[in-house]
Formats: sequence, C-alpha cells, structure tokens
Amino acid sequence: MSVELLEKAIAAVPAGAWAVGVSGGADSVALLTLLRRRSDFKLQVVHLDHETRQGQSAADAQFVAELCARDGIACTIARRSELEPLAAELPANRSARFRALRFALFQTVCKAHSLNGVILAHHAGDQAETIFQRLVRGSAPAGLVGMRMQSRVGGLAILRPLLGVAPETLRELLKTVGQSWREDASNASPVYQRNRIRSALQCNPALMTSLLEMGETMAAMTAWARTAGPVLGEEFAVRELADSPEVLASEAARRWLYERGSPRGQLTPAVLDRLIEMAGDAATAPRQHFPGGVLVGRRGGKIFVVPGELQ
Repeated sequence: MSVELLEKAIAAVPAGAWAVGVSGGADSVALLTLLRRRSDFKLQVVHLDHETRQGQSAADAQFVAELCARDGIACTIARRSELEPLAAELPANRSARFRALRFALFQTVCKAHSLNGVILAHHAGDQAETIFQRLVRGSAPAGLVGMRMQSRVGGLAILRPLLGVAPETLRELLKTVGQSWREDASNASPVYQRNRIRSALQCNPALMTSLLEMGETMAAMTAWARTAGPVLGEEFAVRELADSPEVLASEAARRWLYERGSPRGQLTPAVLDRLIEMAGDAATAPRQHFPGGVLVGRRGGKIFVVPGELQ
C-alpha cells in the first residue's frame, strides 16, 4: 500500500466544510477514513438508500449510520421514495435516475449546512471504466478525458481526490486499520454494462493502464484545442469552422453547442461533424436540429441558433 500516495491525494482537498458521499462500500469508507485523519475538515456524510436488493440497501444505510455515530460524524440519510416525488423530471434509465437523485440530495445537504461541496470516492478503476464506456458509445475526444478531480454540476462543487488511486490500495488500507465495509452483490451482476467492463479490466490490467494513459493524452489534447481553436460567438461566420483543422473545429463545435443547451453526453463525433459539415458545405440543409432541441440555422455565411426554436 502506498501511504504517500493516499496522503498526497487527501492533502489536495482544501480545508473547510464538505459533504462526503458514503455508500458503505470499501471505496467510500476508505475515503471517509482518510478524510478523518485531517483536523481542518468539517464533514457531513450523505447516504441515499436506493431501497433495492430485497432490503440489503437498508442494511447499507444502517451500517453508514452506525459508522458515523461511532466516530461522531454528522450524517444525513435519505430514502429514494422520499426524494422521487420531489424531483421535477428524472431519467428513465435506472442508473442515471439514481445518480440524479444522489446529486439532488448532495445539493440539498450542501445548501442546508453551508458546505463547500461534495467529496466522492471515485478511483482509478472507476476512471478507466468511465473512459471505456464513453469509448464504446463513440464519445468525442473531450469525453475520453474521463472524470475530473474538480468539477461542478448544477452549481455543486465536486471533488474526486482518489482518481489516481487503485481500488486495491483502498481495500488494503481498510484491512490495515481493521475497518469493515459493505459489499454490494449487484456490482458483480453482468446485467449492467459497467460491471461487464469492470470484469474485463480486472482480467486485463494492461488495458486499464492503457485507458488511463489515453485519458491523460485526451486531456492534454483537449486543453490545447480549447486554447488554440476558435472561440465562436452567438453567431459566427461559417469559415471559422470550415477553415479550422479537424481537431480544433470539433472542439469549437462541441463547446458552442454545449453552451447553447446541447447535453454534453449527446455531443458525439457524428453530431459535431454534422455542424462542421453544415458550416463547410452550402449544399447541406440550412436548418438542422441538434441534441437538446437546439435548432441551428445558416444564412448569409453565418451560423446561429434559430430564435424562438429551442424545444
């Protein structure tokens, strides 16, 4: 176990008041164990009982409550059935729906307790799985960067200090200090794509390393493209995209569509290529719909969002 690596990861977290997402699994329990070693944190554990697995999720919630009570840590536990009626709109996909509910709970707790944001336990294995998933879905280079150590979703600050730490290191930490955790049997179910990807990566550690290296390369390339490429205004000349190298045009198109309401996850290479082609080929349709109900028009050598046509 690399004690230095773990200490360095936690040292990067700014002092202050933070929510900590704790599921009861090894990763989040290890995160909480590490955070408790610093005296300049005010921690508020947050747990969502998804009410699944024939009552096992309730046992997870009980484990987290007892862990926090033992160590004197403030804790907020909510049930899915309590939150769903309050949500205006939730994704149909079960995993996405649960994720949306968790983030809604994080936002509520952070606001209620004046917290800086939430700290999550995503590690290097999670990062490799995320990159693999996005690769399979045909993500643009910006998506292949993976999760960021610091990000913001709906105004909520999110920290992921363990992205450079292998999951085995976290379990070894818990064994060393004699701290138990909960195992979620559904994490081994082949029904879920992420679980199948996890299984494949566990059988091929070299693939995990390659995916993480690709993520770092994509991050460097994306950072360069964002500074070297054109910054498109509300309305821009078609030549600004048509005359740019493919990598720069793609990043500029992604950023422009995202800023106008297209969901980040739906900006695939095919979608970006369509906007670039619209700018470079006058024979293409002058009005086209893009993800998020964004209707884009072309007239007089200019590209713009058609007023009043946002769906």
